[in-house]
Amino acid sequence: MLFRSVLVVLFLFIAPVGCMVVAHYSGENNGWNGQRSSTGQAPEASTEDAIIQVYAARAARWRGAIGVHTWFATKRSTETNYTRLEVIGYRLRWGRDTVRIRPGVPDGMWFGSKPTLLREIRGDQQVDALIDKLHETANNYPYNKVYKVWPGPNSNTFVAHLARQIPQLRLELPSTAVGKDYLPNGALAAKTPSGTGVQLSLGGYLGLMAGIEEGIEVDLLGLTVGIDLLPPAIKLPGVGRIGFPDSRRIKLYDSSG
Repeated sequence: MLFRSVLVVLFLFIAPVGCMVVAHYSGENNGWNGQRSSTGQAPEASTEDAIIQVYAARAARWRGAIGVHTWFATKRSTETNYTRLEVIGYRLRWGRDTVRIRPGVPDGMWFGSKPTLLREIRGDQQVDALIDKLHETANNYPYNKVYKVWPGPNSNTFVAHLARQIPQLRLELPSTAVGKDYLPNGALAAKTPSGTGVQLSLGGYLGLMAGIEEGIEVDLLGLTVGIDLLPPAIKLPGVGRIGFPDSRRIKLYDSSG
C-alpha cells in the first residue's frame, strides 16, 4: 500500500515536472531574453473603458521549467496608458521595494515567453473603483521587503493576495503559479484567490483548496495537482492546465448614469 502511494506521488508530482524540465531546456526561451514587446492582447489604451487585466507567462531562466510569473495591468477610464502592478524579486538587490507599480506594456513578452490572459474586467465607474482598491492593496502589500522564489512570498503570492481583495475578478490562478498558496501573515486558512472557495496552507509547503472556480487542488511543496469542472480540466505541476482554457472577460457598467 505504501509503495503504491509513493508511486502515485511520483507520477502526479514528479513525472510532469521532469518532463517540463526536459522540454524547457530543449527550447529556445530558457535564457535571459529581454524582449518586452506587446502581444496584442490588450485593448488600445485610448479606449474610454476602465480595464483590469491579469496575465501569466513562463518565468525567466530555470524557473520557467515549473512556474509562471503573474501580474496585473490597469487603466482607469480617464487614463490613456496602462499601469503594471507586479512583484520583482531582484529589486531587493538594489535596495528597492519588491512591488513595482509603473506605466508599462500590459501584455508584453516576459523574457521571451508570451503571456496568457487570465482575466479581463472592463467598464466605467465600477471598474475605476476596483482599480483604486487594487492600487491601495498593492501599496499595503505585507511583503514589500521580502522575496523568496519558493515557497513564497513571490510574484504569485502578490497577485493571489490582490485577487482576494477583488472577488469580482473570480480569478483562478494557474497550477504553475508557484507561491499562490503561500498565505500572508502566517494564516492557515483563507478564501481562494477567486473568492469562490476556501483553502488551507501550511506555509506554502502543504495545502488543500476547494472552490467553484478552482475546483479541487492539492499542494505539495509548492507543486499543484488538481481537477476543475468549470470548465473541465486537470491541473499538473509544471505542465499546467490540460483541458478547456479558463480565460474570462467580464464587462461591468455603472447603471446610475
